Amino acid sequence: MRKLILAAALLSYPAFAQSDPAEEVSTERLRADMDAIVSFGTRHTLSSQTDPERGIGAAVNWALDEFGRIGDGCNDCLDVQSVERIVEPDGRRIPQPTLVRNAVAIQRGTERPDEIIIVQGHYDSRVTDPLNGTDDAPGANDDGSGSVMILEAARILSQREYPSTIVYALLTGEEQGLYGAQILADWVGEQGYTVKAVLNNDMIGNSCGSDGKCDAAHVRVFSEGLRADSTPEVRAMQRRFGGENDSPGRNLSRWIAGVAEADPEGMQVRQIWRTDRMGRGGDQIPFLDRGYPAVRITVAVEDYEHQHQDLRIEDGITYGDTVDEIDFDYLTRASQLNVRALDRLAQSPMPPAPNADAIVRTDTVVEWDAVPGAHHYHVYQRRTDQPYWNDEATADLLDEGAVDGKLSTVIDERGDDWFFGVNACTATGYCSPIASAVPAGAFAPVAQSEDDSE
Repeated sequence: MRKLILAAALLSYPAFAQSDPAEEVSTERLRADMDAIVSFGTRHTLSSQTDPERGIGAAVNWALDEFGRIGDGCNDCLDVQSVERIVEPDGRRIPQPTLVRNAVAIQRGTERPDEIIIVQGHYDSRVTDPLNGTDDAPGANDDGSGSVMILEAARILSQREYPSTIVYALLTGEEQGLYGAQILADWVGEQGYTVKAVLNNDMIGNSCGSDGKCDAAHVRVFSEGLRADSTPEVRAMQRRFGGENDSPGRNLSRWIAGVAEADPEGMQVRQIWRTDRMGRGGDQIPFLDRGYPAVRITVAVEDYEHQHQDLRIEDGITYGDTVDEIDFDYLTRASQLNVRALDRLAQSPMPPAPNADAIVRTDTVVEWDAVPGAHHYHVYQRRTDQPYWNDEATADLLDEGAVDGKLSTVIDERGDDWFFGVNACTATGYCSPIASAVPAGAFAPVAQSEDDSE
């Protein structure tokens, strides 16, 4: 079986591609959008819905209009929607019935429009008191930074066509309890979409922390280990056969790190193998709860003096999430990483859903169903105590070799000692993340995978 040496070939930008869209990211446009969104004074979810100049209502209207303007530049290629719901009082951070609106723009794929990648950030802001919807809350880093990146990604990628659909989403209600993300995740389920990846960008605009430590070279990518949508049956299988470190989100994180490594001069990834920061959460969680592959992309070090703070000077320290605290070079490079990842995800096929059979045998059979849009597949392996896939592919199979829609290969290794995974690639070299041949390793909700196996 022919082997492929690909330290980065499955992840790197194909040499014959026309251009790298990440090079089109404009620091000036990021700055202009940041100035625009902080000009609304506050974007608190409980702020005014009707004031034309101040508050969340005006801010969301501007975002919807901006998506519309971007769509005008690509022959109406964006379907702009306000995905919304009235959230009832929760006894915590929603004191009265509140309209939660998400500004969403959908760039439909030309070949597989129901196969989607979501890039999202939360648009709402807050000060120290989570119920204070009146005081100024600029929310520059948290999460104006993610919001302006999404607008910039839409401007750049909407000028191209992709086989898969890209959904650009500015969410509200995050600071009140992840409500906007829950609404969008429910909406995605109602549409019947197949979710390839969710990139949740929450705070990607500062490089130094409140303790003076700085790291301008990395973003952190948080990914879950055990799946949030797991079942007792799946957990029992993982206890026996492994897979605790092989959720779709974990493999998505590995893939993003590979994209970063292919550009040594660009933003690099520090993988954090937990769902989110200690005792905290983000808008990736409602998607994980539904079984969708999702990660959180965020700064390498957090600055707590300029996050969730009233604007003030106290004991000589300036507090508040203001534009002057943004490192725009860092934000630009974080935006470039996102654009590059989105470009490749939207061109690659879905990851396969492989199985590995090594029961009482000296070799291992790895098999999977053919994937729409795939030209060939790579099979990878790693020892059970290794964190990363081997750089060298173990096997390479062409899609045309499928029999009754299935592909398989025999690996001359005892499966007890190895994990195996498979990715799917186009003829032009765009490869999906690897999916692991373990219980619940497929890039699909557990409930869906269980239904398919019946």
